[in-house]
Amino acid sequence: MKNDKSVFKSLAMVTQFSINMLVPIILCSALGMFLDKKLGTSFIVIILFFLGAAAGFRNIYIMSKDIFGDDDKRRRKH
Repeated sequence: MKNDKSVFKSLAMVTQFSINMLVPIILCSALGMFLDKKLGTSFIVIILFFLGAAAGFRNIYIMSKDIFGDDDKRRRKH
């Protein structure tokens, strides 16, 4: 049985997408919880969660644009 590299490339890409999405959400939520405890509030975590989600979506957009944009450029040249 032949080892198919495209499967491993796809798995690596899915892993990168998930890491690029989850890290900003987790970090912003943790910062929000820390600030809520220090300031005695209860809404900063919600604001920073959505800010982290927006940053994660931006990371995914830029990464997918880099990956799939190169394919479009190659197709146009030929």
